Amino acid sequence: MSDQINEKGSVQVLPALPYADNALDPVISAQTISYHYGKHHKAYVDNLNKLVAGTELAGLSLEKIIMGTAGNTDKTAIFNNAAQAWNHAFYWRSLKPKGGGQPPMVLKNMMEVSFGSVDACQKELAAAAMSQFGSGWAWLVQENGKLKVVKTGNAQVPLTQGVTPLLNIDVWEHAYYLDYQNRRVDYVNAVIEKLINWDFAADNLKP
Repeated sequence: MSDQINEKGSVQVLPALPYADNALDPVISAQTISYHYGKHHKAYVDNLNKLVAGTELAGLSLEKIIMGTAGNTDKTAIFNNAAQAWNHAFYWRSLKPKGGGQPPMVLKNMMEVSFGSVDACQKELAAAAMSQFGSGWAWLVQENGKLKVVKTGNAQVPLTQGVTPLLNIDVWEHAYYLDYQNRRVDYVNAVIEKLINWDFAADNLKP
């Protein structure tokens, strides 16, 4: 996924949503999108720009900032904001109106090899999203030519683990609380059934 930077390559910008803010209704409401995208995601981008201004990290891609600050306790705030900006941009593209259903054949075949079936893959992804303690993310990733499901806490991202992210599900409470309150299970199931963007995941596959 390409990073969003301005023409001078010096400032991260909030990428446009790939659909209207009400396009995911009724699974995710326009009100949730307005807060999640317009407040939370924007804040990560704005905070990152303030933190890297005038440093050697200014102008680098999000991926390079993430990889350059991961595990560095002196740069935890930079990592957290860069990773969350990246995670959120990836999340919006992991969803689409009228999503779900059957994945493209190339992805379906890999799911069957890696999990036994598409249904088994979906169940493992849902289980990861539901069982992530506290804030975090569930991911479908590619590693050594096979698919696997992983979960990360807070701002962590599979990029730092040497695997290829294919799609993710945000399970921070701000992703679902306005619509589902504490019913994370209902949110996760609805996202996988009705919004998950298998085409995006297939596009992210490595040869």
